[in-house]
Amino acid sequence: MRFAAVARHRHIWPLRWLCETLAVTPGGFYAWLKRPESEREAVNRLLTKDIRVSFADSGRTYGARRVRRDLRDWGHRCGIHRVQRLMSAAHLVARPKRRRRPGDTGVRAEHAIAPNLLDRQFGAMAPNCKWVADFTYLWTTEGWLYVAVVLDLFSRRVVGWSMSSQMTAQLVTDAMLMAIWRRGPKQALLHHSDQGSQYTSEQFQKLLGAHGVTCSMSRSGDCWDNAAMESFFSSLKIERVYRNTYRTRDEAKADVFDYIERFYNLRRRHSTLGYLSPADFEQAAGIG
Repeated sequence: MRFAAVARHRHIWPLRWLCETLAVTPGGFYAWLKRPESEREAVNRLLTKDIRVSFADSGRTYGARRVRRDLRDWGHRCGIHRVQRLMSAAHLVARPKRRRRPGDTGVRAEHAIAPNLLDRQFGAMAPNCKWVADFTYLWTTEGWLYVAVVLDLFSRRVVGWSMSSQMTAQLVTDAMLMAIWRRGPKQALLHHSDQGSQYTSEQFQKLLGAHGVTCSMSRSGDCWDNAAMESFFSSLKIERVYRNTYRTRDEAKADVFDYIERFYNLRRRHSTLGYLSPADFEQAAGIG
């Protein structure tokens, strides 16, 4: 639903821009926010409250089937699919027996695989000429959090990012949308990523085409083709993530936001930039 999409992203992008993009009016959005709660929404709210109690009492180990048993004992009548849907909406994921590395289960569009135009040339003479992108995953007690990032090779500044509990094309599309909105590139721009299904998806490729962005991709299985992006994620994890244990995805999101926007972009000294921060390097170059 378009109003729901506006509500999810209004803390990242301007409300008016979102409304124009999704062809809705700000007035309509505010009216949607103020609409009276339906009977089903009221029941779902009460169910979710008890679902949280059951989940917490189990030490975050119960899945939907065991939670539903608790709900039945407490007098609720609801199906397993409804419990699954409400648990998913509340980001309640049972603690796995073994923490497995997530894999890309999407279908890679072979026809959308681009040649390696970047060719490990990680320098850039101007901003908004070469962007590299990738995503990583962070563990929380609620489950994995996926973090997508777009980096400008000129200043190593993070120009776009997105976080989600799901590894989808929307994750990388949101990061690219933020980068485009923030930087508004006017000249020819090269975007480099790996060959993951998220980057070869029709949704993401259409976004690149709509903005005249040239696509470049690493060779299959060669992480060194995107070494600048690998270096950023290594810094993020060593300097911040590995020092913390995140109880919730929201805690992890807040910490990643703090690292990117308050530390890395503004203050972290980068050896490639003569030990200036990305923001200071751009200021010295007369940008911004």
